[in-house]
Amino acid sequence: MTEFTVWAPDAARVRLRLPGAPDREMAADRDGWWRAESPDAGPGTDYAFVLDDDERALPDPRSAWQPHGVHGPSRVYDHAAFDWTDQGWTGRQLPGSILYELHIGTFTPEGTFDAAIDRLDHLVELGVDLIELLPVNAFNGEHNWGYDGVCWYAPHQPYGGPDGLKRLVDAAHAKGLGVILDVVYNHFGPSGAYAPMFAPYLNEQSNTWGRTVNLDGPHSDEVRRYIIDSVLMWLRDYHVDGLRLDAVHAMPDSRATHFLEQVAVEVESLSTHLGRPLSLIAESDLNDPTLITGREAGGYGLHAQWNDDAHHALHTLLTGERQGYYGDFGSLECLSDVLTGAFFHAGTWSSFRNRSHGRPVDRQRTPGHRFVAYLQNHDQIGNRATGDRISATLSPAMLRVGAVLLLTAPFTPMLFMGEEWAASTPWQFFTSHPEPELAVAVATGRKREFAAHGWPPGDVPDPQDPQTFVRSRLDWAELDKAEHREMYDFHRRLIALRKSRPELSDPRLGAVEVRHGDQFLVMRRGECLVVANLADRSQRVNLPGVVRRVLLATSEGVTVMRDGIQLPAESAAIVSL
Repeated sequence: MTEFTVWAPDAARVRLRLPGAPDREMAADRDGWWRAESPDAGPGTDYAFVLDDDERALPDPRSAWQPHGVHGPSRVYDHAAFDWTDQGWTGRQLPGSILYELHIGTFTPEGTFDAAIDRLDHLVELGVDLIELLPVNAFNGEHNWGYDGVCWYAPHQPYGGPDGLKRLVDAAHAKGLGVILDVVYNHFGPSGAYAPMFAPYLNEQSNTWGRTVNLDGPHSDEVRRYIIDSVLMWLRDYHVDGLRLDAVHAMPDSRATHFLEQVAVEVESLSTHLGRPLSLIAESDLNDPTLITGREAGGYGLHAQWNDDAHHALHTLLTGERQGYYGDFGSLECLSDVLTGAFFHAGTWSSFRNRSHGRPVDRQRTPGHRFVAYLQNHDQIGNRATGDRISATLSPAMLRVGAVLLLTAPFTPMLFMGEEWAASTPWQFFTSHPEPELAVAVATGRKREFAAHGWPPGDVPDPQDPQTFVRSRLDWAELDKAEHREMYDFHRRLIALRKSRPELSDPRLGAVEVRHGDQFLVMRRGECLVVANLADRSQRVNLPGVVRRVLLATSEGVTVMRDGIQLPAESAAIVSL
Protein backbone atom coordinates (compact mmCIF):
# COMPACT_ATOMS: atom_id res chain seq x y z
CA MET A 1 0.00 0.00 0.00
CA THR A 2 1.38 3.42 -1.02
CA GLU A 3 0.03 6.60 0.54
CA PHE A 4 0.18 9.74 -1.57
CA THR A 5 0.09 13.10 0.19
CA VAL A 6 0.34 16.70 -0.99
CA TRP A 7 -0.08 20.06 0.72
CA ALA A 8 -2.53 22.30 -1.15
CA PRO A 9 -4.32 24.46 1.44
CA ASP A 10 -6.22 26.64 -1.04
CA ALA A 11 -7.38 23.89 -3.40
CA ALA A 12 -11.03 22.88 -3.47
CA ARG A 13 -10.25 19.56 -5.10
CA VAL A 14 -7.13 17.42 -5.65
CA ARG A 15 -6.94 14.23 -7.69
CA LEU A 16 -4.26 11.55 -7.96
CA ARG A 17 -3.39 10.48 -11.50
CA LEU A 18 -1.88 7.02 -12.02
CA PRO A 19 -1.07 5.26 -15.31
CA GLY A 20 -3.94 3.40 -16.93
CA ALA A 21 -6.47 4.34 -14.27
CA PRO A 22 -9.11 7.05 -13.83
CA ASP A 23 -8.15 9.98 -11.63
CA ARG A 24 -8.74 9.28 -7.95
CA GLU A 25 -10.21 11.90 -5.62
CA MET A 26 -8.01 12.67 -2.65
CA ALA A 27 -9.34 13.37 0.84
CA ALA A 28 -8.63 16.68 2.56
CA ASP A 29 -7.41 17.18 6.12
CA ARG A 30 -8.11 20.34 8.05
CA ASP A 31 -4.44 21.37 7.85
CA GLY A 32 -4.44 21.62 4.04
CA TRP A 33 -3.01 18.16 3.31
CA TRP A 34 -4.65 15.84 0.81
CA ARG A 35 -4.29 12.05 0.98
CA ALA A 36 -5.02 8.95 -1.07
CA GLU A 37 -3.90 5.33 -0.92
CA SER A 38 -3.25 2.86 -3.71
CA PRO A 39 -2.47 -0.84 -3.20
CA ASP A 40 -0.95 -1.25 -6.67
CA ALA A 41 1.27 1.85 -6.96
CA GLY A 42 4.54 0.51 -5.60
CA PRO A 43 8.09 1.78 -6.21
CA GLY A 44 8.64 2.61 -9.87
CA THR A 45 5.06 3.80 -10.44
CA ASP A 46 4.64 7.16 -12.16
CA TYR A 47 2.10 9.53 -10.66
CA ALA A 48 0.95 13.15 -10.72
CA PHE A 49 -1.57 15.44 -9.06
CA VAL A 50 -4.43 17.39 -10.64
CA LEU A 51 -5.57 20.60 -8.95
CA ASP A 52 -9.18 21.81 -8.97
CA ASP A 53 -10.63 21.80 -12.50
CA ASP A 54 -7.32 22.29 -14.29
CA GLU A 55 -6.59 18.99 -16.08
CA ARG A 56 -2.82 19.48 -16.14
CA ALA A 57 -0.87 16.67 -14.48
CA LEU A 58 1.55 18.26 -12.01
CA PRO A 59 4.60 16.62 -10.40
CA ASP A 60 4.72 16.18 -6.65
CA PRO A 61 6.42 19.14 -4.86
CA ARG A 62 8.11 16.52 -2.67
CA SER A 63 8.95 14.17 -5.52
CA ALA A 64 11.98 11.97 -4.85
CA TRP A 65 12.40 10.98 -8.50
CA GLN A 66 11.75 12.84 -11.76
CA PRO A 67 12.89 10.35 -14.43
CA HIS A 68 11.16 12.27 -17.24
CA GLY A 69 12.44 15.71 -16.25
CA VAL A 70 10.93 18.47 -14.16
CA HIS A 71 7.84 18.80 -16.37
CA GLY A 72 7.01 15.09 -16.30
CA PRO A 73 5.27 12.91 -13.73
CA SER A 74 6.90 11.92 -10.48
CA ARG A 75 7.88 8.34 -9.71
CA VAL A 76 7.47 6.45 -6.45
CA TYR A 77 10.89 5.81 -4.91
CA ASP A 78 11.78 3.62 -1.94
CA HIS A 79 14.76 5.04 -0.04
CA ALA A 80 15.04 1.84 2.01
CA ALA A 81 15.71 -0.30 -1.06
CA PHE A 82 19.27 0.89 -1.70
CA ASP A 83 21.99 -1.50 -0.54
CA TRP A 84 24.39 0.71 1.42
CA THR A 85 27.86 -0.55 2.32
CA ASP A 86 28.98 2.38 4.52
CA GLN A 87 27.69 1.05 7.86
CA GLY A 88 31.15 1.65 9.36
CA TRP A 89 31.28 5.29 8.26
CA THR A 90 31.55 7.58 11.30
CA GLY A 91 31.59 10.86 9.38
CA ARG A 92 34.07 13.60 8.63
CA GLN A 93 34.10 16.76 10.72
CA LEU A 94 34.64 20.12 9.08
CA PRO A 95 37.43 21.36 11.41
CA GLY A 96 40.77 20.30 10.00
CA SER A 97 39.31 19.21 6.67
CA ILE A 98 40.13 20.32 3.14
CA LEU A 99 37.18 20.77 0.78
CA TYR A 100 37.09 20.16 -2.97
CA GLU A 101 34.24 21.78 -4.93
CA LEU A 102 33.11 20.04 -8.08
CA HIS A 103 30.28 20.12 -10.62
CA ILE A 104 29.04 16.68 -11.61
CA GLY A 105 28.26 17.65 -15.20
CA THR A 106 31.74 18.98 -16.01
CA PHE A 107 33.98 17.04 -13.60
CA THR A 108 34.21 14.15 -16.08
CA PRO A 109 33.50 13.77 -19.82
CA GLU A 110 30.46 11.63 -19.00
CA GLY A 111 29.07 14.10 -16.47
CA THR A 112 27.46 11.53 -14.16
CA PHE A 113 27.61 10.40 -10.56
CA ASP A 114 29.04 7.04 -11.63
CA ALA A 115 31.78 8.65 -13.71
CA ALA A 116 32.78 10.80 -10.71
CA ILE A 117 33.33 7.61 -8.71
CA ASP A 118 36.16 6.68 -11.06
CA ARG A 119 38.01 9.90 -10.09
CA LEU A 120 37.76 9.53 -6.32
CA ASP A 121 41.22 7.94 -6.06
CA HIS A 122 42.67 11.15 -7.51
CA LEU A 123 41.08 13.13 -4.67
CA VAL A 124 42.28 10.66 -2.03
CA GLU A 125 45.83 10.91 -3.38
CA LEU A 126 45.58 14.71 -3.40
CA GLY A 127 44.65 14.67 0.28
CA VAL A 128 41.22 16.29 0.38
CA ASP A 129 38.71 15.22 3.03
CA LEU A 130 35.33 16.42 1.78
CA ILE A 131 33.99 16.82 -1.73
CA GLU A 132 31.43 19.57 -2.15
CA LEU A 133 28.97 18.92 -4.98
CA LEU A 134 27.35 21.84 -6.74
CA PRO A 135 23.54 21.49 -6.64
CA VAL A 136 22.28 18.20 -8.02
CA ASN A 137 18.53 18.54 -7.50
CA ALA A 138 16.42 18.39 -10.66
CA PHE A 139 16.43 21.40 -12.99
CA ASN A 140 15.04 22.16 -16.43
CA GLY A 141 17.14 20.95 -19.37
CA GLU A 142 20.24 18.76 -19.50
CA HIS A 143 23.06 21.10 -18.46
CA ASN A 144 23.06 23.82 -15.82
CA TRP A 145 25.16 25.00 -12.90
CA GLY A 146 22.35 23.63 -10.70
CA TYR A 147 21.10 26.85 -9.16
CA ASP A 148 17.91 26.78 -11.26
CA GLY A 149 16.61 23.72 -9.43
CA VAL A 150 12.87 23.31 -8.95
CA CYS A 151 12.53 19.83 -7.39
CA TRP A 152 14.14 20.10 -3.98
CA TYR A 153 13.89 16.40 -3.16
CA ALA A 154 14.92 14.77 -6.46
CA PRO A 155 18.47 14.36 -7.86
CA HIS A 156 18.86 15.33 -11.52
CA GLN A 157 18.09 12.32 -13.71
CA PRO A 158 20.82 12.91 -16.38
CA TYR A 159 23.40 12.75 -13.57
CA GLY A 160 22.10 9.33 -12.51
CA GLY A 161 19.03 10.05 -10.40
CA PRO A 162 18.55 8.99 -6.76
CA ASP A 163 20.46 5.71 -6.93
CA GLY A 164 23.34 7.34 -8.79
CA LEU A 165 23.84 9.90 -6.03
CA LYS A 166 23.71 7.17 -3.40
CA ARG A 167 26.32 5.13 -5.27
CA LEU A 168 28.63 8.15 -5.33
CA VAL A 169 28.22 8.88 -1.62
CA ASP A 170 28.66 5.21 -0.74
CA ALA A 171 31.84 4.98 -2.84
CA ALA A 172 33.22 8.22 -1.38
CA HIS A 173 32.71 6.94 2.16
CA ALA A 174 34.45 3.68 1.25
CA LYS A 175 37.53 5.74 0.35
CA GLY A 176 37.38 7.93 3.46
CA LEU A 177 35.88 10.97 1.71
CA GLY A 178 32.94 12.89 3.11
CA VAL A 179 30.36 14.55 0.87
CA ILE A 180 28.93 18.06 1.19
CA LEU A 181 25.93 18.94 -0.98
CA ASP A 182 25.18 22.47 -2.19
CA VAL A 183 21.45 23.17 -1.82
CA VAL A 184 19.39 26.15 -2.99
CA TYR A 185 16.35 27.16 -0.98
CA ASN A 186 16.23 30.89 -1.71
CA HIS A 187 14.23 30.67 -4.97
CA PHE A 188 12.79 28.32 -7.54
CA GLY A 189 14.28 28.14 -11.03
CA PRO A 190 12.52 29.87 -13.95
CA SER A 191 11.04 26.72 -15.51
CA GLY A 192 9.34 23.71 -13.97
CA ALA A 193 8.55 25.31 -10.61
CA TYR A 194 5.15 23.75 -9.96
CA ALA A 195 5.29 23.77 -6.15
CA PRO A 196 3.97 27.37 -5.90
CA MET A 197 0.85 26.24 -7.79
CA PHE A 198 -0.01 24.01 -4.85
CA ALA A 199 0.60 26.34 -1.91
CA PRO A 200 2.02 29.75 -0.87
CA TYR A 201 5.68 28.74 -0.97
CA LEU A 202 6.63 32.23 -2.19
CA ASN A 203 5.90 35.73 -0.96
CA GLU A 204 5.69 39.01 -2.84
CA GLN A 205 9.29 40.02 -2.20
CA SER A 206 12.01 39.39 -4.75
CA ASN A 207 15.73 38.72 -4.75
CA THR A 208 18.24 38.60 -7.60
CA TRP A 209 16.77 35.39 -9.01
CA GLY A 210 13.02 35.79 -8.50
CA ARG A 211 10.40 35.79 -5.77
CA THR A 212 11.63 34.90 -2.30
CA VAL A 213 10.51 31.96 -0.22
CA ASN A 214 7.75 32.51 2.33
CA LEU A 215 9.53 31.98 5.65
CA ASP A 216 7.52 34.38 7.81
CA GLY A 217 4.10 34.99 6.26
CA PRO A 218 0.82 33.11 6.49
CA HIS A 219 1.29 29.34 6.07
CA SER A 220 5.06 29.74 6.60
CA ASP A 221 5.12 26.94 9.20
CA GLU A 222 4.49 24.43 6.45
CA VAL A 223 6.88 26.15 4.03
CA ARG A 224 9.67 25.95 6.60
CA ARG A 225 8.77 22.30 7.15
CA TYR A 226 9.04 21.70 3.40
CA ILE A 227 12.61 23.00 3.34
CA ILE A 228 13.75 21.41 6.60
CA ASP A 229 12.39 18.02 5.55
CA SER A 230 14.47 18.35 2.38
CA VAL A 231 17.55 19.21 4.46
CA LEU A 232 17.04 16.18 6.68
CA MET A 233 16.37 13.92 3.69
CA TRP A 234 19.74 14.65 2.04
CA LEU A 235 21.57 14.03 5.31
CA ARG A 236 19.61 10.96 6.39
CA ASP A 237 18.50 9.18 3.22
CA TYR A 238 21.50 10.04 1.03
CA HIS A 239 24.05 9.78 3.86
CA VAL A 240 25.68 13.10 2.93
CA ASP A 241 27.86 14.68 5.58
CA GLY A 242 26.80 18.28 5.30
CA LEU A 243 25.08 20.95 3.27
CA ARG A 244 26.19 24.25 1.82
CA LEU A 245 23.18 26.59 2.04
CA ASP A 246 23.20 28.90 -0.97
CA ALA A 247 22.82 32.69 -0.52
CA VAL A 248 21.08 32.68 2.85
CA HIS A 249 21.13 36.48 2.81
CA ALA A 250 18.39 36.18 0.14
CA MET A 251 16.07 34.35 2.54
CA PRO A 252 14.42 37.12 4.63
CA ASP A 253 12.84 35.96 7.87
CA SER A 254 11.35 38.23 10.51
CA ARG A 255 10.18 35.52 12.90
CA ALA A 256 11.54 35.32 16.45
CA THR A 257 13.32 32.03 15.80
CA HIS A 258 15.25 32.55 12.60
CA PHE A 259 14.85 29.84 9.99
CA LEU A 260 18.60 29.11 9.99
CA GLU A 261 18.53 28.49 13.73
CA GLN A 262 15.59 26.14 13.30
CA VAL A 263 17.55 24.22 10.66
CA ALA A 264 20.60 24.02 12.93
CA VAL A 265 18.51 22.68 15.83
CA GLU A 266 16.95 19.91 13.76
CA VAL A 267 20.23 18.94 12.09
CA GLU A 268 21.89 18.72 15.49
CA SER A 269 19.14 16.36 16.61
CA LEU A 270 19.62 14.20 13.51
CA SER A 271 23.40 14.18 13.99
CA THR A 272 22.96 12.97 17.55
CA HIS A 273 20.70 10.18 16.37
CA LEU A 274 22.96 9.09 13.51
CA GLY A 275 26.14 9.30 15.59
CA ARG A 276 28.14 11.24 13.00
CA PRO A 277 28.94 14.94 12.47
CA LEU A 278 26.67 16.83 10.08
CA SER A 279 27.91 20.22 8.90
CA LEU A 280 25.92 23.26 7.81
CA ILE A 281 27.86 25.80 5.75
CA ALA A 282 26.22 29.08 4.80
CA GLU A 283 26.91 31.29 1.84
CA SER A 284 26.26 34.83 3.04
CA ASP A 285 27.47 38.24 1.93
CA LEU A 286 26.43 39.89 5.20
CA ASN A 287 29.77 39.39 7.00
CA ASP A 288 27.73 38.69 10.11
CA PRO A 289 29.32 36.22 12.57
CA THR A 290 25.88 35.64 14.13
CA LEU A 291 25.36 32.85 11.59
CA ILE A 292 28.29 30.80 12.89
CA THR A 293 28.06 31.76 16.56
CA GLY A 294 26.76 29.00 18.83
CA ARG A 295 23.11 29.13 19.85
CA GLU A 296 24.14 29.20 23.50
CA ALA A 297 25.89 32.51 22.71
CA GLY A 298 22.92 33.98 20.85
CA GLY A 299 23.87 32.89 17.31
CA TYR A 300 22.21 30.61 14.79
CA GLY A 301 24.58 27.71 15.36
CA LEU A 302 25.71 27.00 11.81
CA HIS A 303 29.10 25.35 11.53
CA ALA A 304 30.77 27.56 8.93
CA GLN A 305 30.27 30.12 6.21
CA TRP A 306 31.98 30.90 2.93
CA ASN A 307 34.37 33.83 3.31
CA ASP A 308 34.51 35.92 0.15
CA ASP A 309 36.74 38.47 1.89
CA ALA A 310 39.51 35.87 2.06
CA HIS A 311 39.15 35.23 -1.68
CA HIS A 312 39.07 38.92 -2.56
CA ALA A 313 42.11 39.70 -0.41
CA LEU A 314 44.16 36.94 -2.07
CA HIS A 315 42.88 37.43 -5.61
CA THR A 316 43.45 41.16 -5.74
CA LEU A 317 46.89 40.97 -4.14
CA LEU A 318 48.03 38.30 -6.58
CA THR A 319 46.43 39.63 -9.78
CA GLY A 320 46.29 43.38 -9.24
CA GLU A 321 42.61 43.50 -10.24
CA ARG A 322 40.60 46.24 -8.57
CA GLN A 323 37.32 46.45 -10.51
CA GLY A 324 33.85 46.23 -8.96
CA TYR A 325 33.71 44.77 -5.47
CA TYR A 326 37.49 44.26 -5.53
CA GLY A 327 37.98 48.02 -5.12
CA ASP A 328 38.69 48.04 -1.39
CA PHE A 329 40.95 44.99 -1.47
CA GLY A 330 44.47 44.39 -2.77
CA SER A 331 46.88 45.56 -0.12
CA LEU A 332 49.05 43.53 2.23
CA GLU A 333 47.32 45.32 5.09
CA CYS A 334 44.00 43.95 3.81
CA LEU A 335 45.32 40.39 3.66
CA SER A 336 46.80 40.77 7.14
CA ASP A 337 43.40 41.86 8.49
CA VAL A 338 41.74 38.84 6.91
CA LEU A 339 44.33 36.33 8.13
CA THR A 340 43.95 37.56 11.70
CA GLY A 341 40.27 38.53 11.79
CA ALA A 342 38.51 36.59 8.96
CA PHE A 343 36.53 39.57 7.63
CA PHE A 344 38.02 42.66 5.98
CA HIS A 345 34.69 44.48 5.95
CA ALA A 346 33.92 44.24 9.66
CA GLY A 347 31.80 47.30 10.31
CA THR A 348 34.04 49.27 7.95
CA TRP A 349 33.35 51.28 4.82
CA SER A 350 32.59 49.40 1.61
CA SER A 351 33.01 51.61 -1.46
CA PHE A 352 31.21 49.05 -3.65
CA ARG A 353 28.11 49.21 -1.42
CA ASN A 354 28.59 52.89 -0.60
CA ARG A 355 27.99 52.17 3.08
CA SER A 356 29.61 50.48 6.04
CA HIS A 357 29.41 46.72 5.97
CA GLY A 358 29.89 43.72 8.21
CA ARG A 359 30.63 43.12 11.85
CA PRO A 360 33.86 42.17 13.64
CA VAL A 361 34.61 38.57 14.50
CA ASP A 362 35.54 37.75 18.10
CA ARG A 363 39.10 36.54 17.42
CA GLN A 364 39.46 34.96 20.83
CA ARG A 365 36.26 32.90 20.76
CA THR A 366 35.52 32.21 17.10
CA PRO A 367 37.73 29.54 15.50
CA GLY A 368 38.96 30.14 11.98
CA HIS A 369 37.70 26.77 10.78
CA ARG A 370 34.22 28.30 10.73
CA PHE A 371 35.28 30.24 7.62
CA VAL A 372 35.66 28.42 4.33
CA ALA A 373 38.38 30.14 2.29
CA TYR A 374 39.32 29.67 -1.36
CA LEU A 375 41.47 31.07 -4.11
CA GLN A 376 38.87 29.95 -6.66
CA ASN A 377 35.30 28.66 -6.62
CA HIS A 378 32.45 28.26 -9.08
CA ASP A 379 31.20 31.82 -8.57
CA GLN A 380 34.55 33.57 -8.70
CA ILE A 381 35.43 31.82 -11.97
CA GLY A 382 32.08 31.38 -13.65
CA ASN A 383 30.83 34.88 -12.95
CA ARG A 384 33.74 36.38 -14.84
CA ALA A 385 32.73 37.30 -18.37
CA THR A 386 34.73 34.53 -20.06
CA GLY A 387 34.89 32.11 -17.12
CA ASP A 388 38.68 32.28 -17.00
CA ARG A 389 40.48 30.67 -14.09
CA ILE A 390 43.16 32.49 -12.13
CA SER A 391 45.70 30.22 -13.83
CA ALA A 392 44.99 32.14 -17.06
CA THR A 393 46.29 35.30 -15.38
CA LEU A 394 49.02 34.28 -12.95
CA SER A 395 52.39 32.68 -13.53
CA PRO A 396 52.86 29.16 -12.15
CA ALA A 397 55.15 30.71 -9.53
CA MET A 398 52.42 33.04 -8.26
CA LEU A 399 49.86 30.25 -8.31
CA ARG A 400 52.08 28.36 -5.89
CA VAL A 401 52.39 31.42 -3.65
CA GLY A 402 48.61 31.73 -3.60
CA ALA A 403 48.22 28.06 -2.72
CA VAL A 404 50.67 28.40 0.18
CA LEU A 405 48.84 31.40 1.61
CA LEU A 406 45.47 29.62 1.31
CA LEU A 407 46.52 26.28 2.75
CA THR A 408 48.45 27.68 5.71
CA ALA A 409 45.77 30.16 6.78
CA PRO A 410 43.66 29.44 9.90
CA PHE A 411 40.55 28.74 7.83
CA THR A 412 38.94 25.68 6.25
CA PRO A 413 40.49 25.70 2.76
CA MET A 414 38.61 24.72 -0.39
CA LEU A 415 39.89 23.97 -3.89
CA PHE A 416 37.82 24.17 -7.08
CA MET A 417 38.00 21.16 -9.39
CA GLY A 418 41.16 21.24 -11.51
CA GLU A 419 42.78 23.98 -9.44
CA GLU A 420 45.28 21.45 -8.13
CA TRP A 421 46.85 21.06 -11.56
CA ALA A 422 46.24 24.63 -12.83
CA ALA A 423 43.61 23.43 -15.31
CA SER A 424 43.55 25.52 -18.46
CA THR A 425 39.88 24.84 -19.20
CA PRO A 426 37.55 27.72 -18.36
CA TRP A 427 34.41 27.27 -16.28
CA GLN A 428 31.74 29.33 -17.96
CA PHE A 429 28.12 30.09 -17.28
CA PHE A 430 26.03 27.53 -19.19
CA THR A 431 22.34 26.64 -19.43
CA SER A 432 20.19 24.42 -21.65
CA HIS A 433 16.68 25.82 -21.35
CA PRO A 434 14.46 24.18 -23.98
CA GLU A 435 12.02 27.12 -24.03
CA PRO A 436 13.14 29.53 -26.81
CA GLU A 437 11.95 32.66 -25.00
CA LEU A 438 13.76 31.75 -21.79
CA ALA A 439 16.90 30.79 -23.70
CA VAL A 440 17.01 34.17 -25.46
CA ALA A 441 16.29 36.05 -22.22
CA VAL A 442 19.14 34.33 -20.36
CA ALA A 443 21.66 34.88 -23.17
CA THR A 444 20.65 38.50 -23.70
CA GLY A 445 20.73 39.25 -19.99
CA ARG A 446 24.21 37.80 -19.65
CA LYS A 447 25.60 39.92 -22.47
CA ARG A 448 23.86 43.04 -21.18
CA GLU A 449 25.26 42.48 -17.69
CA PHE A 450 28.85 42.39 -18.88
CA ALA A 451 28.40 45.11 -21.49
CA ALA A 452 27.76 47.43 -18.55
CA HIS A 453 31.29 46.56 -17.37
CA GLY A 454 32.88 47.24 -20.74
CA TRP A 455 32.88 43.77 -22.28
CA PRO A 456 32.02 43.60 -26.00
CA PRO A 457 28.95 41.35 -26.44
CA GLY A 458 30.88 39.10 -28.80
CA ASP A 459 33.39 38.24 -26.06
CA VAL A 460 30.76 36.88 -23.67
CA PRO A 461 29.98 33.20 -24.29
CA ASP A 462 26.36 32.33 -25.07
CA PRO A 463 25.12 30.27 -22.09
CA GLN A 464 22.83 28.31 -24.41
CA ASP A 465 25.57 27.35 -26.86
CA PRO A 466 26.38 23.66 -26.20
CA GLN A 467 30.06 24.47 -26.73
CA THR A 468 29.99 26.73 -23.67
CA PHE A 469 29.21 23.65 -21.61
CA VAL A 470 31.72 21.49 -23.48
CA ARG A 471 34.52 24.03 -22.98
CA SER A 472 33.89 23.94 -19.24
CA ARG A 473 34.63 20.23 -18.85
CA LEU A 474 37.86 19.32 -17.14
CA ASP A 475 40.58 17.95 -19.41
CA TRP A 476 42.06 15.13 -17.36
CA ALA A 477 44.71 14.52 -20.02
CA GLU A 478 46.44 17.68 -18.78
CA LEU A 479 47.74 15.67 -15.83
CA ASP A 480 50.01 13.88 -18.29
CA LYS A 481 51.74 17.16 -19.14
CA ALA A 482 54.79 18.09 -17.10
CA GLU A 483 53.74 21.60 -16.06
CA HIS A 484 50.32 20.42 -14.83
CA ARG A 485 51.69 17.34 -13.09
CA GLU A 486 54.26 19.50 -11.28
CA MET A 487 51.50 21.78 -10.02
CA TYR A 488 49.47 18.79 -8.86
CA ASP A 489 52.46 17.29 -7.06
CA PHE A 490 53.10 20.63 -5.36
CA HIS A 491 49.52 20.81 -4.07
CA ARG A 492 49.76 17.24 -2.84
CA ARG A 493 52.96 17.98 -0.90
CA LEU A 494 51.53 21.21 0.49
CA ILE A 495 48.38 19.48 1.72
CA ALA A 496 50.44 16.68 3.26
CA LEU A 497 52.56 19.26 5.09
CA ARG A 498 49.46 21.04 6.40
CA LYS A 499 48.23 17.76 7.81
CA SER A 500 51.58 16.82 9.34
CA ARG A 501 52.09 20.10 11.24
CA PRO A 502 49.31 20.98 13.70
CA GLU A 503 50.34 24.64 13.65
CA LEU A 504 49.32 24.97 10.00
CA SER A 505 45.70 24.03 10.66
CA ASP A 506 45.45 25.74 14.07
CA PRO A 507 42.15 27.68 13.86
CA ARG A 508 42.88 30.19 16.64
CA LEU A 509 42.65 33.59 14.95
CA GLY A 510 44.14 35.28 17.99
CA ALA A 511 47.30 33.19 17.66
CA VAL A 512 48.05 34.27 14.08
CA GLU A 513 50.74 36.93 13.77
CA VAL A 514 51.34 38.73 10.48
CA ARG A 515 54.08 41.14 9.49
CA HIS A 516 54.46 42.65 6.05
CA GLY A 517 56.70 45.07 4.20
CA ASP A 518 57.69 45.93 0.65
CA GLN A 519 55.87 43.18 -1.28
CA PHE A 520 56.53 40.53 1.31
CA LEU A 521 54.53 38.94 4.10
CA VAL A 522 55.48 36.80 7.10
CA MET A 523 52.77 34.84 8.91
CA ARG A 524 53.60 33.08 12.16
CA ARG A 525 51.79 29.81 12.76
CA GLY A 526 53.12 28.49 16.08
CA GLU A 527 56.65 27.21 15.47
CA CYS A 528 56.25 27.64 11.72
CA LEU A 529 56.68 30.74 9.60
CA VAL A 530 55.09 31.27 6.20
CA VAL A 531 57.12 33.75 4.17
CA ALA A 532 55.92 35.07 0.80
CA ASN A 533 57.78 37.29 -1.65
CA LEU A 534 55.33 38.87 -4.08
CA ALA A 535 57.93 41.00 -5.85
CA ASP A 536 59.38 40.31 -9.29
CA ARG A 537 62.86 40.34 -7.75
CA SER A 538 64.69 38.37 -5.11
CA GLN A 539 64.26 39.70 -1.57
CA ARG A 540 65.87 39.18 1.82
CA VAL A 541 63.28 39.02 4.61
CA ASN A 542 64.23 39.27 8.28
CA LEU A 543 62.68 36.62 10.51
CA PRO A 544 61.89 36.55 14.26
CA GLY A 545 64.04 33.57 15.11
CA VAL A 546 66.52 31.05 13.79
CA VAL A 547 65.30 28.80 11.00
CA ARG A 548 65.84 25.14 11.79
CA ARG A 549 64.47 23.72 8.58
CA VAL A 550 62.81 24.68 5.29
CA LEU A 551 59.69 22.52 5.25
CA LEU A 552 58.54 23.50 1.77
CA ALA A 553 59.52 26.05 -0.86
CA THR A 554 57.68 27.00 -4.02
CA SER A 555 60.87 27.32 -6.06
CA GLU A 556 64.57 26.59 -5.90
CA GLY A 557 67.06 29.17 -4.70
CA VAL A 558 65.82 29.77 -1.15
CA THR A 559 68.74 30.69 1.10
CA VAL A 560 68.51 30.60 4.89
CA MET A 561 70.61 33.07 6.90
CA ARG A 562 71.16 33.53 10.61
CA ASP A 563 68.27 35.96 11.08
CA GLY A 564 66.45 35.87 7.80
CA ILE A 565 65.77 34.22 4.48
CA GLN A 566 66.49 35.10 0.85
CA LEU A 567 63.55 34.32 -1.40
CA PRO A 568 63.58 34.27 -5.22
CA ALA A 569 61.08 36.42 -7.10
CA GLU A 570 57.43 35.34 -6.78
CA SER A 571 58.06 32.62 -4.24
CA ALA A 572 57.12 31.43 -0.78
CA ALA A 573 58.57 29.14 1.86
CA ILE A 574 57.32 27.44 4.99
CA VAL A 575 60.01 27.10 7.65
CA SER A 576 60.21 25.79 11.19
CA LEU A 577 61.91 27.63 14.04
